[in-house]
Amino acid sequence: MTELVAVDVGGTHARFVIASVAADGSLTLGEPETLHTRDHASFQTAWEDFRLRQGGSLPPRVALSVAGPVGGEVIRFTNNPWIIRPSLMQSKLGVDKFTIVNDFAAVAHAVARAAEDQFVHVTGPDRPLAAEGTISVLGPGTGLGVAHLWRSGSTYRVTATEGGHVDFAPLDSIEDAILARLRRSHNRVSIERVVSGPAIGPIRQTLAAMEGRALTEEDDVTLWTRGLEDKDSLAATAVDRFCLSLGSVAGDIALSQGGFGGVVIAGGLGYRLRDHLPRSGFAERFRAKGRFAELMGTIPVKLIVHPQPGLFGAAAAFVAEHGVAQ
Repeated sequence: MTELVAVDVGGTHARFVIASVAADGSLTLGEPETLHTRDHASFQTAWEDFRLRQGGSLPPRVALSVAGPVGGEVIRFTNNPWIIRPSLMQSKLGVDKFTIVNDFAAVAHAVARAAEDQFVHVTGPDRPLAAEGTISVLGPGTGLGVAHLWRSGSTYRVTATEGGHVDFAPLDSIEDAILARLRRSHNRVSIERVVSGPAIGPIRQTLAAMEGRALTEEDDVTLWTRGLEDKDSLAATAVDRFCLSLGSVAGDIALSQGGFGGVVIAGGLGYRLRDHLPRSGFAERFRAKGRFAELMGTIPVKLIVHPQPGLFGAAAAFVAEHGVAQ
């Protein structure tokens, strides 16, 4: 049994856990610790805090998932002032092996390794994700993460992408109006402006303007809560509209990536929508691809419900890179 430290760093939180890798490559996670990034000056001081919580020592191996692009001499986070210099990881942290992956690449690794009971069926054929071929992975959160994986039996490869930044294509008059509102602030409107957590505000504002309603400003969390609980008809309609756009985007990504082996919705917001998506217009929009509608109907769409896909996926990425070291 080999142990390593798996870390998932976002804008607000840094999650740490001790992961165990069995001789056959299977993974188990201990109890995660969540630290606030604002409470630590750097990744190194957060690492030292976690080390103290673990009794003063850690395994000399680390798998790190970061919310931002990886590669180069300096890694900068999208919504976090920390920086990481990979060339100093070994000396600063006292580790001998490490893996650094983009946060959504980590999620794709989790999709590749998670058990079937860690997925909820959304639409399409109710069967497992294909053991052969390409699987598309996307997740709405603060932005829109997009990745894909190709697998053949027990072998797989993950590719992180910036697919959340392709252009948004409206399909009806309401989406035309949403696009027009967003263009007041952005010359170019990408799909993550419409399919992400913060998008609920502009969507609701557009709907209100169509009805001539005056609105008070609400934060995104409040709007999502009220919409999902159906305590605000306009917010609830905005959630439904969001699900339509998410279906369109998921179908576009599957077509562009060749994700005919399955599509997986991930992310915290995706998890919150787990009961809503199957009964929304998501499925109809996912299939609405003209001449390819029949093909789209053959693709299983799942929602991953693993409690810590970032940590699990980071550990899986380490094993994929380094193997099972004893």
